[in-house]
Amino acid sequence: MKRVLVIGCPGSGKSCFSVALHRKSGLPLYHLDRMYWDAEGKKVEKSLFDRRLREVLEKDEWILDGDYASTMEMRMAVCDTVFFLDFPTSVCLEGVISRLGKSREDMPWVQTEMDEAFLDSVKSYREKKRPQVMALLERFCDKRIYIWNDRKEVEAYLKGESENA
Repeated sequence: MKRVLVIGCPGSGKSCFSVALHRKSGLPLYHLDRMYWDAEGKKVEKSLFDRRLREVLEKDEWILDGDYASTMEMRMAVCDTVFFLDFPTSVCLEGVISRLGKSREDMPWVQTEMDEAFLDSVKSYREKKRPQVMALLERFCDKRIYIWNDRKEVEAYLKGESENA
């Protein structure tokens, strides 16, 4: 395991898992949100985001935390391992709401209000985005793929209690 993707719906715990995996594995960790957003919560120029992402993908080792459908196929093509946190919508909504007002390593600003469009994207993830993710995972089935449906599976893996750890 040298090139790792951590994907899933916003609020699923991708960043928390990525930090824990980074600590466990020693692999360098990169958050797509840090590449995509500036400190004021504005999108950076697409060319800047693309350059930042390419620089990471060219490295020999990394953990990339983030879903970002527009670049997922490109990232999946060069990774060797995928962790998909495929949690119920209610769990993801809880995760999103619980992080309001908190400083986070993966975000360059503190989110203090919930954006309705963002909430709608969380609510529709299973219907709209998940089928695309599953199709890519099927296409890239030569990768080591972990699909977890609850936080207990994640915790078991990190503790080395999973048969796949």
